[in-house]
Amino acid sequence: MLRPKPMKKTISLLLVGAAVSASAEIQFPSFRAQEIDKIEIGYGIQLADVDGDGKTDIVLADKREFAWYQNPSWKKRVLTGHLTERDHVCVAARDIDGDGKAEIAVGAQWNPGETNDEEKSGAVFYLVPPDDRTKEWKPIKLKHEPTVHRMGWARSPGGDHDLVVVPLHGRGNKGGAGKAVRVMGYQVPSNPANAADWHRYVIDENFHKTHNFDILRPDSSADTDHDVLILAGAEGLAIVTYEDGVTKRMAVVGHEAGDSSHVGAGEVRVGNFGTQDKFGATIEPMHGNQLVLYRKAPEGSGGAPIVRDVLFDDMADGHALATADFLGRGIDQIVVGWRGNRRHPKNTGIRIYAAADDAGESWEFATIDSDGMACEDLKVADLNGDGRPEIVACGRSTKNVKIYWNEGD
Repeated sequence: MLRPKPMKKTISLLLVGAAVSASAEIQFPSFRAQEIDKIEIGYGIQLADVDGDGKTDIVLADKREFAWYQNPSWKKRVLTGHLTERDHVCVAARDIDGDGKAEIAVGAQWNPGETNDEEKSGAVFYLVPPDDRTKEWKPIKLKHEPTVHRMGWARSPGGDHDLVVVPLHGRGNKGGAGKAVRVMGYQVPSNPANAADWHRYVIDENFHKTHNFDILRPDSSADTDHDVLILAGAEGLAIVTYEDGVTKRMAVVGHEAGDSSHVGAGEVRVGNFGTQDKFGATIEPMHGNQLVLYRKAPEGSGGAPIVRDVLFDDMADGHALATADFLGRGIDQIVVGWRGNRRHPKNTGIRIYAAADDAGESWEFATIDSDGMACEDLKVADLNGDGRPEIVACGRSTKNVKIYWNEGD
């Protein structure tokens, strides 16, 4: 159970065969790449103000350490050394108490082949900051499910922030079959350094395999006072919100039975299309080759209310997504990254896609990086305060962290 507080109104997600071409009409921004570090494996990136100076820093989950890079020098500051026998895998960073400084939690002991034994698979830590945040932080080990894979801070009813942790598999599953994945929420106690005070609850227990999720943060005009989760898993997409203090699954976008071309989704992000409508962007299937757009069907079309368009189908191990308005049009664009695999080790890169019409029926793209970033994760934020969002990505086989500076037209 969450802290009870009746909702004003449940939030709805309005989703807005698209034609795609290399840019002929759209003037995409120029991006300047800056490699700021060589690493082992960049499993996850978060962008947040760690030290409270008003500048957005970079927080990294590397294979054997967690670190942050201080804006604007990008000097590396180690949060922790290697916390578990196996790899680190994810990180959550967000200011949840309003003091201007990010709280950080991390996930480790990445062992997707072990789905039952929590000692051998999965780990969750809350990091207690020292007075000098450039020094190492103290890890507080919390209870967890096996195969911990992704995490993030989400605002629950009443304004508190809970840690959302998404495992890859259900407990004891084999081949994605068996028990459902337990997507867990962690309530932050008054003394977060005391592991026994953390309360866990189940947010969702319907997918048998999940990979990632998005946190939809309503603006001040919305009828809700909390975030909404969009889960991506083997069965498709699910929207999870809160009602009367408990989590509630509102809607599912599933995929046609027997159609193996796009079974499940690995990544999901929600973007703004104009002033009211939203669109969904996914990578399908998990570690898939397709960038997919879900948009609202045109009025009077007489068909399904949601249109599914494949924008790109030649990725090897698509693994990262973000949406933001890089063009200043009031409409978000999609940034997609892929990391390559054993069969296609050189098929890596990052692209940006933009709608070329008001209905989102035609899209154009530009290449941001080709073969220089085996993209495991990416995030977007304005790093230098010029009003234009940058892209930050971390690599797998390329073993690097890069900033792609948005230099405008």
